[in-house]
Amino acid sequence: MKSGAAVTLVGIGDDGCASLSARAFNAITRAQVLAGGERHLGFFKQFSGERILLKNGISEAIERIVRLADEHNVCVLASGDPLFFGVGAMIIKRLGAEHVEVLPQPTAMQWAFARAGLKWEDASFVSVHGRSREGFLTRLRQARKLGIFTDEENSPPRLASLMLEHNQVQWRAWLCENLAGPDERVRHFSIPDLAKCDDVRPLNVLILERTEPAWRPPPVIPFIDEEQFAKRIPKKGLITKREVRLLSLAAMQIRPDSVVWDIGAGSGSVSIEAAMMAQEGRVYAIEVDPEGVDICIENLRHHAIDNVRVIAGRAPDALKDIETPDAVFIGGSKGSMEEILDVVIDKLCEGGRLVANAITLENASEIYSVLRRREIVPEVTLFQVSRAEPLARYMRYEALNPIQIFAATKAAVRSE
Repeated sequence: MKSGAAVTLVGIGDDGCASLSARAFNAITRAQVLAGGERHLGFFKQFSGERILLKNGISEAIERIVRLADEHNVCVLASGDPLFFGVGAMIIKRLGAEHVEVLPQPTAMQWAFARAGLKWEDASFVSVHGRSREGFLTRLRQARKLGIFTDEENSPPRLASLMLEHNQVQWRAWLCENLAGPDERVRHFSIPDLAKCDDVRPLNVLILERTEPAWRPPPVIPFIDEEQFAKRIPKKGLITKREVRLLSLAAMQIRPDSVVWDIGAGSGSVSIEAAMMAQEGRVYAIEVDPEGVDICIENLRHHAIDNVRVIAGRAPDALKDIETPDAVFIGGSKGSMEEILDVVIDKLCEGGRLVANAITLENASEIYSVLRRREIVPEVTLFQVSRAEPLARYMRYEALNPIQIFAATKAAVRSE
């Protein structure tokens, strides 16, 4: 054990003690407290010290580990590498890296790629084991190759069925079960066949690889034409034009894990592009018009985006129970701009970004007045764009409506 270490994290495979190094085995035999899942603890039936089961309520178990580590040798068992989607990060966060020694094994993910005969330095990784699968499809859009930890709720067949619903079929799948164990099994599937598979073992890793040789990752900055979105007819003008979306999204300073509000979402164009940028975060699309809600959901399905939560309701009332945003876009207010802005400014996190678009002079005046009343000096851009349109054998410019873009950062609250 390294100097100062209070807890030893030991990675273990499905073959139990067989692949443990002498150092890892000695750490377990010296331990007075042994923690791990049922399967891990089952490998050490002879252990006579205190056992801590890591199952539901894992935070409480970790607190007990931390308390016992003051006076006992504590060993925590985890699958493969405890720092790869494992319990290791939570324990190190509580104790500090200087008090934890990590003795990893090859992770199940590493075994899976080895068994499939695939290199894995160019892969992305997702865990839906004990977690929501929200955002799975959005992250899938960005990947050429994806390794996935699954569970019973988010099983490989259920994930494949979700992919089928959104026409994500240009993939080959490897289902790798009980890796490095005596009953290891590796099978190859198409997505339709995987969706029908009914004999999946609980311990598994799923690998997905694209079959389209010409596939390229989507652009870092979305720039989707309006024609790729379903819209309310004849209200075509209600969709945010792509040039305006580009400036508005840039002004929002969205990060990969941002929580974003899109108020007056309409067709969902801003929500969808924001979700592509915040693929590890969430977007809340707030829309009061029932037709708009349906169209927004239709567009999410068409673009295979699943980290947007559509909220049918009128702002600001619909904003009450949503998690704190990092960025907010206001594209429509239904006459409640002042009330919406006050709620948004109060709820926005410190350093968060507010972007509000105004077409009418009245809306622009209201936005500016509220921001000044709240002692916020906004960045304001008057933006007008003209697009070339065919005219017989020629091209002429056709002007779109000018729009005023207000952007501001919420300042940190000064302590007295």
